[in-house]
Amino acid sequence: MKKYAGIAIASFFLGLLVAGYIFVYHPEKDVPAAAGLFDKRSAPSSNLFATPAPEVKASLDFATISEQVGPAVVKIDAERREKLGGFDMGEGDPFQDFWDRFFGQQRPRQPQERPVIAQGTGFFISADGYILTNNHIVEKAEKVAVNTAQGKEYEAKVIGTDSKTDIALIKIDAKDMPFATLGDSAQMKVGEWVLAIGNPYGLEHTVTAGIISAKGRQFDTGSYQDFIQTDAAINRGNSGGPLINMKGEVVGITSNIFTPTGGNIGIGFAIPSNMAKKVVVQLKEKGRVVRGYLGIYPQDVTDGMRKQFGLKDKKGAIIGSVEPDSPAGRANIKQYDVVTEINGQPVENVNDLRFKIADLAPGTKVDLKVIRDGKEIPVKVTVEDQEPAQEKEQAAAPDKSIGLSLQALTPSLARRYGLRTTEGLLIMEVEPFSEAARKSLEPGMIIVEVNRAKVTAVKEFENIVKKATPDDELILLVRIESENRAQDTIVTLKVK
Repeated sequence: MKKYAGIAIASFFLGLLVAGYIFVYHPEKDVPAAAGLFDKRSAPSSNLFATPAPEVKASLDFATISEQVGPAVVKIDAERREKLGGFDMGEGDPFQDFWDRFFGQQRPRQPQERPVIAQGTGFFISADGYILTNNHIVEKAEKVAVNTAQGKEYEAKVIGTDSKTDIALIKIDAKDMPFATLGDSAQMKVGEWVLAIGNPYGLEHTVTAGIISAKGRQFDTGSYQDFIQTDAAINRGNSGGPLINMKGEVVGITSNIFTPTGGNIGIGFAIPSNMAKKVVVQLKEKGRVVRGYLGIYPQDVTDGMRKQFGLKDKKGAIIGSVEPDSPAGRANIKQYDVVTEINGQPVENVNDLRFKIADLAPGTKVDLKVIRDGKEIPVKVTVEDQEPAQEKEQAAAPDKSIGLSLQALTPSLARRYGLRTTEGLLIMEVEPFSEAARKSLEPGMIIVEVNRAKVTAVKEFENIVKKATPDDELILLVRIESENRAQDTIVTLKVK
């Protein structure tokens, strides 16, 4: 028995010695891997830490960030007018029978307008009064009021807007304003802490905290999106406010939320600061964003396409269609071509190609590498302006005889309005109580034919109307586009 007791005691002390050796002399073997509790710069000297870590700007606490960035955040009230439906009450309208009986026709809709104030957030990006915010807040605003954290109110001028990134630049006449610094959003990682400052539901300078939940979120292929997702509380009124990292730098501009309830459920999205930097420069210089355009409709390569076309992998973008008389069309780019490189840079997918093309200035000559029928082919193409200035002409004034204001459709305008139809006359405005209003024509519809002949210019339509005699009826082929389909309908309009 004594023999076994001696062995047990010896084993106990031997175990203590081994444990002491591991935890005292070799802490780097286990402790840092457990939870990252120790900073390498304060760890015991060893070969692993012989090279000092580069200097990194120290992280700040939430309160310090709020104190530093908060004064640069402003509340924005944008006044505009919205059209509302008028007398048409839909099914069960008690006045419809009366109207039909005495006037012998369907009662027209009477578009009405009401003043609306869109509330949001913005923040100074320079001491001389430039403010970054969202396009959807100030777009079509008749007046923009800015309320600063110092309690002053200013009227702001809209310098430029860009609907495709939802970014706007406005300015007040002031100096020495506190401003925030735009950081490098590309350096942010999923899981890092961020703060949002804004005016949710009019509650000014509300600060919320969360983490970056994801990066590179994209929802609308017609826009240029690369959202940062965060679970920091974002609600109505936060739009346009800063998303701030722990160094006090703005890494995103809060833009929208995903919600089935209308309130925050922890899924919010912000425009990356690196994208905002590019847009702001052009808005300040030109008032709009100039993007490159090729005239192609690319798609991502699927597994089935990869096998069918004999591709090594799914990288690149396959051409679904090519617009006629576009830069791509003139360069002989064809349907089913797979674009794999642009100016020597690999193309990962559709969005990568769209962003690379958009970043090029009009007039730039581009070297593309495409795969056609299994062969790699070099293609040279010259990029054009995505939205030429000449296409921004005003629509023709409403023709009083029928009450329509029209604008000729072009591929560029079709892209801007999200339409699949690229030729015809886009209805921009319908005059109340006019013949067109009585026939339920509405803005956004497309007149494809008049009297069974195609029309592509407003002048063509005007000439047809001029030749018509009173009480003549025009036969219109009108296209109505929805998300999933386009429907053509025949409408007759009596010329007065």
